[in-house]
Amino acid sequence: MRFPFDIPPAREFDAVGFGLNAVDHLVVVEEYPAFDTKTRFLEHATGAGGQTASAMVALRRLGWRTAYAGRFGSDAEGRFGLQTLIDAGVEVSRAQVVAGARTQTAYIVIEGRTGERTIIWDRDERLAYRADEAPADFAARGRVLHLDAHDPLACAALAREARAAGTVVSADVDNVYPGLEELLPLIDVLVSSAEFPRRLTGIADERAALVEVKSRLRSESVVGMTLGARGAVLFHEGRYVESPALPVPGACRDTTGAGDAFHAGLLHAMLSGASIEDSLRAGCAVAALNCRRLGARAGLPTREELAKFVER
Repeated sequence: MRFPFDIPPAREFDAVGFGLNAVDHLVVVEEYPAFDTKTRFLEHATGAGGQTASAMVALRRLGWRTAYAGRFGSDAEGRFGLQTLIDAGVEVSRAQVVAGARTQTAYIVIEGRTGERTIIWDRDERLAYRADEAPADFAARGRVLHLDAHDPLACAALAREARAAGTVVSADVDNVYPGLEELLPLIDVLVSSAEFPRRLTGIADERAALVEVKSRLRSESVVGMTLGARGAVLFHEGRYVESPALPVPGACRDTTGAGDAFHAGLLHAMLSGASIEDSLRAGCAVAALNCRRLGARAGLPTREELAKFVER
């Protein structure tokens, strides 16, 4: 099955991303601690994360030209997060540093037996964008615009610019935010967390909720959701396309950032002209490879590593 749109053949960037960046403090424990106990950790690390920022880094590692727009705090974490994007080769001229603000930070407890994690996070409200603060003349610079919808009205402003320029709009959504209804009809490819369709529609059945989500987008849009250990599913033209989760080489160390990596794999294949089925599998493959080592960006593969993994 083919995607129902044409991706522009040449732009300054292959993908531009607008949304979250973060710094993650990761702690591995043997098993998740019980209440009112002390637990010795097995390992800890600090890494850069954030849905959109991580997706742009992953696409850059896969060989694509990427740019990122978003806000960092003026703290040490912000300097660290911004520098990791620069070091990865992501163009950041439209990123901003907000004086006095704290960069979004997460403390992530990872269960060593399973690789699953619990996230404790906070975002400084000064990092949010109003609609009139969205970076103008940014979306049209990419073949694809990728969003995470945390500032829906600003995202909608960029999505309108993208649609006027023929840029494909991709979104990674995990929750319902005020103003989201304005953004949804502007999205070409929406792949959410497993919980989002139920939160948006109130429908408990996953597939029925996904169909209802589709009804709130344009008829040509592709919708889907990631399902963790069950893989992922997309819905288009009345059909469900599914891919199982792929086995992680050496076992899963940490699922942090697997959803961000999934979107990068999906967009990588989509930019390459792959079918919906092959793009879904590529998303699951990059998500699996991301779980190899500790940290949201630690396991992001190169194009060659991905090709070997998929072909094995």
